[in-house]
Amino acid sequence: MQETVQLIPITLYFLCLMVLTVYGIHRYWEVFLYYRHSRSVQIPPDRFAPLPRVTIQLPLFNERFVAARIITAACTMDYPISLLQIQVLDDSTDCSASIARLTCEQFRQKGIDIQYIHRMDRTGFKAGALENGLRTATGEFIAIFDADFVPRLDMLHAVIHEFTEPTIGCVQTRWEHLNRNQSLLTRSQAIFLDGHFVIEHTARSRSGRFINFNGTGGVWRKAAIMDAGGWQHDTLTEDMDLSYRAQLRGWRIKYRGDVVSPAELPPEITAFKQQQHRWTKGSVQTAIKLLPTVLRSSLPLKVKLEAFFHLTSGVVYPLAVMVTILLFPAFCFADTSMFSARAPWLWALMSILFTILTFSAGTFYVVAQREIKENYLVGILLVPFLMAIGMGISLANAIAVLEALFGHESEFLRTPKYGAGGNDSSAQWKLRAGAFQSPTQWIPFAELAIGLYLLACVVIALWFNRVVSCVPFMLIFMFGYLYIGGLSLYRRKVSRRHNKSEPVQILTPATVV
Repeated sequence: MQETVQLIPITLYFLCLMVLTVYGIHRYWEVFLYYRHSRSVQIPPDRFAPLPRVTIQLPLFNERFVAARIITAACTMDYPISLLQIQVLDDSTDCSASIARLTCEQFRQKGIDIQYIHRMDRTGFKAGALENGLRTATGEFIAIFDADFVPRLDMLHAVIHEFTEPTIGCVQTRWEHLNRNQSLLTRSQAIFLDGHFVIEHTARSRSGRFINFNGTGGVWRKAAIMDAGGWQHDTLTEDMDLSYRAQLRGWRIKYRGDVVSPAELPPEITAFKQQQHRWTKGSVQTAIKLLPTVLRSSLPLKVKLEAFFHLTSGVVYPLAVMVTILLFPAFCFADTSMFSARAPWLWALMSILFTILTFSAGTFYVVAQREIKENYLVGILLVPFLMAIGMGISLANAIAVLEALFGHESEFLRTPKYGAGGNDSSAQWKLRAGAFQSPTQWIPFAELAIGLYLLACVVIALWFNRVVSCVPFMLIFMFGYLYIGGLSLYRRKVSRRHNKSEPVQILTPATVV
């Protein structure tokens, strides 16, 4: 009976580790595909003459710190003014609506074809705003930029000729980061996103596999959007949903890693967690909605396999939480004979799996930093911190996965933007951050509880000299949970203090002109 009880944690740990290792090996495979196809640059077959008409859509919601900046950037892009339409799709309920409206009016007086479209009913959230804008969009092609972006002047010229190939439905550019070096948190986010854009997108796009439009920093062929069924809002990642539906219809999405679209990274933990929660939950929702169709289709096996790993990648978060909780009891309280006399191979196998899993993430992100000419040595030094952040955020993302699996509906929580364009950690965004409320959730307390549990495990391991080899990893995991949970509670305190002293103006239909 005692041996059976001892087997439970180690069996669960082993199963979770096996699944995580499979996803870790997939990371190595993506690096291999990247190097295999990184030099196979596909040149547009032709150039437009004359240039086609383009509509730029700017979805906004309570973006008072960045609304004027993104509208100005869109209106000053280097593209013939007679062929450009700007749509400001504003669902704002605070004073930012007045800022956006006034900025639009200023550019309209300069001869810019700019529409200010304000909805008081946020049906469909961002997807609903984009779909609503399509009704009056006059462009053959639709460029989309979120409020935290500052598109470069030549962006449209750089990508528009890709559409001379009739099967191209969308072109995605690489995100660059305005405030990469603002803090350890923003630098870590930059490394995470660089891995996605540099390695994943390049590998998938150039090897003929499905990729996803990232919701901003790209251009769509309007006909492709309509043919795929338009923007739909039954998932929180309307961009990924549309991408897969369009590719199932035969449209291709091309990635241009050499064209960058600068944007702001969330400089504080609440915004980062909201963003990760939405992305994780939305990807699982998209998997439930579209993965069966992909797997039943006549697509090549390589496309189906990559789509499976892409859409189900969120499953790693619940498993990561399980591995964190089971790591110590699986080894410390189990009979040591399980690893020595009767099953020495089990210890060796789990050690190998854990090593493969650990180095997969480091390899993935360090290669991405090297390829974009960032200081990859710094990336190597940050690998433990990246592991800590990844584990610390895993509980919140695991909740997102479970919400998606059990059909729990939640509001589209957009990522707050602060206009943090510089790298100064003491910039004005710290004052602006107080204007956004942190969600009152129990998750930060659970994160702190797991961190304290891991601290207790470290003390027990050192005191009784049991499985001391696990201590470094437990320390990394412990730091991640305490860091994420502690920052989350601190942000909540700052938000409450700010909202008591400076309430935000809320618009009503009577105040909207």
